[in-house]
Amino acid sequence: MSKDDRTFKERFWDPVSGFAVTFGTQFKKPVTEQYPQQKEPTEERFHGRHQLNRHADGLEKCVGCELCAWACPADAIYVEGASNTEEERYSPGERYGRVYQINYLRCILCGLCIEACPTRALTMTNEYELADTSRESLIYEKQDLLAPLEEGMEAPPHPMFLGNDESSYYAPEPKERAR
Repeated sequence: MSKDDRTFKERFWDPVSGFAVTFGTQFKKPVTEQYPQQKEPTEERFHGRHQLNRHADGLEKCVGCELCAWACPADAIYVEGASNTEEERYSPGERYGRVYQINYLRCILCGLCIEACPTRALTMTNEYELADTSRESLIYEKQDLLAPLEEGMEAPPHPMFLGNDESSYYAPEPKERAR
């Protein structure tokens, strides 16, 4: 068999093998996702919408350090810090995030802001439905990002309940001894 014969056979069988794939899948039932009616659960470590967390007494964990805004490669986060006073305390630290915005038109959901946060105030939820009809509604303000108040929490501003200083808020809880 010469080199020309092999080339002819290869040229003949390549389209035939391609059509075999087409004919083989032509009569299979298509896979259809029923997305809006049936939402599939996301993976455990999925990066979705951001959330600003609270301490057990309701004070915000965000201390207004702006590290998340500096870490964001898409420049999607804007934080403006302000000082806490004894009359109006929003976080256990000296400062709190007075203005906190995330622009989801720019956010690439990379999670670098989460890694930069020293107090674990910012985390990402599994919520992935971020589409909307207007551009303004995709700029989330602080009240949109704050975690809801749970039972036993009080809405800030209020004095610190978990200790007399901020170190008691960030100290690890003592572990019970194994018996």
